[in-house]
Amino acid sequence: MKVVGLTEFGGPEVLRVLDLPAPEAGPGEIRIRVHAAAVNPVDALVRRGIAHVSDIEPPYVPGMDAAGVVEQIGEGTDTDLSVGDHVMAVVVVSGTHGAYAEHIVVPAESVVRVPAGMSDIEAATLPMNSLTARMALDLLDLPAGATLAVTGAAGAVGGYAVQVAKADGYRVIADAAPKDEQLVKDLGADVVLPRGAEFQELVRKEAPDGVDGLIDTAGIAEQAIRAVRNGGRAVSSVRSAAGAGERGIVIHHTFVPRYAREHAKLVRLLQLAEEGRLMPRVGRTLPAEQATEAHRLLEAGGLRGRVVLTF
Repeated sequence: MKVVGLTEFGGPEVLRVLDLPAPEAGPGEIRIRVHAAAVNPVDALVRRGIAHVSDIEPPYVPGMDAAGVVEQIGEGTDTDLSVGDHVMAVVVVSGTHGAYAEHIVVPAESVVRVPAGMSDIEAATLPMNSLTARMALDLLDLPAGATLAVTGAAGAVGGYAVQVAKADGYRVIADAAPKDEQLVKDLGADVVLPRGAEFQELVRKEAPDGVDGLIDTAGIAEQAIRAVRNGGRAVSSVRSAAGAGERGIVIHHTFVPRYAREHAKLVRLLQLAEEGRLMPRVGRTLPAEQATEAHRLLEAGGLRGRVVLTF
């Protein structure tokens, strides 16, 4: 099968098309003929050698989001899916096992149907990013009707955090650059404030005692934490920020592989998408052979959606 991978770590130029044996589905597993794979920031970490297992030999295949068609179901697998169904999946990357491939095998719990009316390309942007948002909200464990601040709200994870939080019934205060203000409003944020150094002070004008929780996807937790009330909670995209913060604020980080088999949560996200409360975030599509360009676009920033590789 054709995959996009690397044999040495480095910049986007190390990505190339490789030929590897196609995997077979074992018990409890589903093989998918991949039509689309989203390109996420973690893929660049894999490419650079920051997120990989050192004792695994190359080549390495990135990719945590895939959508395509079920082509094989392992013996004894408990699933309501059938061969030929269009599905989306979260992929936990390990060595040659990544979503940038014509065929992948994943646990049945990591797979759900593509939302009705959605293309495989659109669906490929949903699983990992929306599940990250779900995990962030679960870590916060806020009370009903709580107020939440979201930074990086125009980005994929930040945008899904806004939408999932609204589905949970929270009041959401989000940031946005002027060009993204309408987008973030359309995602459902109750209050949209300018992004930047003054965000936390502006939040305090909307919530004088501070917000109950913060989801920081912009990597500015050290500043944005000032928007959180005493004893509140925060989730940061920066793992080193995990632990006890100032004023009794507890800071968590997300690690979505822990949720890769949370099938019921994936099903709920599928339902939200079918209800129109979770929007796909496609920024650009490119054939898999142009993965180098896809990673260059990723690192250049500015896209308000994911680059999706097509197979």
